[in-house]
Amino acid sequence: MDEKERISFEDALKKLEEIVSQLEDKSITLEKSVELYEEGLTLSKYCNEALEEAELKIKKVQAEE
Repeated sequence: MDEKERISFEDALKKLEEIVSQLEDKSITLEKSVELYEEGLTLSKYCNEALEEAELKIKKVQAEE
């Protein structure tokens, strides 16, 4: 996941949206669908972790005030 950690949350989300769009294409092969699905899961996990981390930071700031 090193490559995904180097991209911003916004870039990861944009790539995830592109993957969803590609998966909606009915002419895509099964092999490509599986590949995109796996990449999408990795990006989704990365985005969720980034959101959770941001939420924890916000809670910490609020607790300090």
